[in-house]
Amino acid sequence: MRRYGKHTDEDDVRVRPNRKGNRPRSSIRPKHEDAEEGFVLTVDRGRVTCLVEDRTVTAMKARELGRKGIVVGDRVGIVGDLSGEKDTLARIVRVEERSSVLRRTADDTDPYERVVVANADRLAIVTALADPEPRPRLIDRCLVAAYDAGLEPLLVLTKSDLAPAGPLLETYAPLGVPYVVTTHENFDDTATEAVREHLRGGVTAFVGHSGVGKTTLVNALVERQRATGHVNAVTGRGRHTTTSALALPLRDEAGWVIDTPGVRSFGLAHIDPSRVIHAFPDLEPGTEGCPRACSHDEPDCALDAWVADGHAEPARLFSLRRLLATRERKEGD
Repeated sequence: MRRYGKHTDEDDVRVRPNRKGNRPRSSIRPKHEDAEEGFVLTVDRGRVTCLVEDRTVTAMKARELGRKGIVVGDRVGIVGDLSGEKDTLARIVRVEERSSVLRRTADDTDPYERVVVANADRLAIVTALADPEPRPRLIDRCLVAAYDAGLEPLLVLTKSDLAPAGPLLETYAPLGVPYVVTTHENFDDTATEAVREHLRGGVTAFVGHSGVGKTTLVNALVERQRATGHVNAVTGRGRHTTTSALALPLRDEAGWVIDTPGVRSFGLAHIDPSRVIHAFPDLEPGTEGCPRACSHDEPDCALDAWVADGHAEPARLFSLRRLLATRERKEGD
């Protein structure tokens, strides 16, 4: 058997032929500093639709990105055929740092986080006042996720012609969450404009239970139309007609909306309860006297004395503890 020394001649080294006829693998990957910037509109079975300038480009994730996921709202670097013509395919080689990430889990025991959208500025929580009935615990959970992600929440109440909005609004009044009340699923210009005023100049993710009119509202706000469904008269549940998240521009191009599939659960296993207090700036100074690792819902919590001394409204402390409690309860409770 022939052995090679430390300084072999290339001609003396036998090279096994490449049966596939392609180039040999290399660990050296190009950096692609000249990649064009794209905005991810939707992701479907490995194909990523991006907006590059004024063109819609279909791309796939480059191998060098490894297991790094790409979600709607991501800002990415793209190379390859960026013409946007039919049957062309570009390559995503870079995912820019995200300014915000909205996450959820399947339930409160699931350790796997699912990124819903990236780089959103606000979260519009759409719920019907009837048909289907409102689910305050689901709303609470969405609020906790919005606060944790640093998103501004917006409460959109639909179908006010079927039930009054007052009782539900009274529940969330202490949180100071902005809201819009609309009538049935046929949104008129007045209702649409009221919602649009909250969305200008940013990216807004829409979440809500199936059948609440979320996609119908999105259709009224944007140019492109998505399929809508109906509510089952027996179960009171809506049908999932939106199966993937999709970013769409507002009609006046003053912002973006991201329509997400209807949810029936919003797990918070990824949420650290200690971060929820940051959404209550009037209560946060009162935690300085709390014992270490205080849950803010125990007998020696300093917030009780802080509120009793008049530094904040009792309803605000109640709201904080209600939101913290959603971390331990199921949505249907």
